Amino acid sequence: MPTPPPTLELKDVQFRWPGRAPFELSVPKLALAPAETVLLLGESGSGKSTLLSLICGTITAQSGRVAVAGTDISSLSAGKRDRFRAEQIGLIFQQFNLLPFANVRDNILLPLRFAPDRAARVSDPETEAETLCRALGLPNNVMNEQAGKLSVGQQQRVAAARALIGAPPLIIADEPTSSLDAATQSAFLELLFSQSRAHRSTVLMVSHDARLSDQFDRVIHMDDVAQTDRNAA
Repeated sequence: MPTPPPTLELKDVQFRWPGRAPFELSVPKLALAPAETVLLLGESGSGKSTLLSLICGTITAQSGRVAVAGTDISSLSAGKRDRFRAEQIGLIFQQFNLLPFANVRDNILLPLRFAPDRAARVSDPETEAETLCRALGLPNNVMNEQAGKLSVGQQQRVAAARALIGAPPLIIADEPTSSLDAATQSAFLELLFSQSRAHRSTVLMVSHDARLSDQFDRVIHMDDVAQTDRNAA
């Protein structure tokens, strides 16, 4: 049986911030397989945020290949990158970025409004939202609650459901467990991974907390996959 192509692939990537303090990031090679869970560890200032921005297509490299689900996003126009990101990448932000006055259901369904192909993968969006909430351990009566009134742990699970709906190939989680205690972190990751694997979605989580390592299929250190140069001319 042939090996499936990687969900995420970076090759010979070179990026330099224009018109700012000297900073250059290079990534010779990085590949993530379908349904793989990967923890990317790095200290503050190691280039994690720049790398995530390259993967999401909010910035583009001067050279090299950044491919998500087989598409080199650096070859797309800005508008097409935005559309592609909405269709192919689910995002879990550190601060969750929920709409506080919207209810849980509307928050989860929000990505589908901007991604028709992703929406087409869901036969009944409201039922899928409810199914994800139950799978992630949220109570049945939470769907009509305002997101801003939920606990931090509940908001985190709503953010995960929003990222998972429509089964995007790649889930990116940026320090999503930093505000939780160890037991809650572990429980959340178990729930997230059970759903991502069910959808065959790859998870790339960025953190500085190595204590989470045992729960992932693979752990990558920024120093092993990327080089940074703060003296780039």
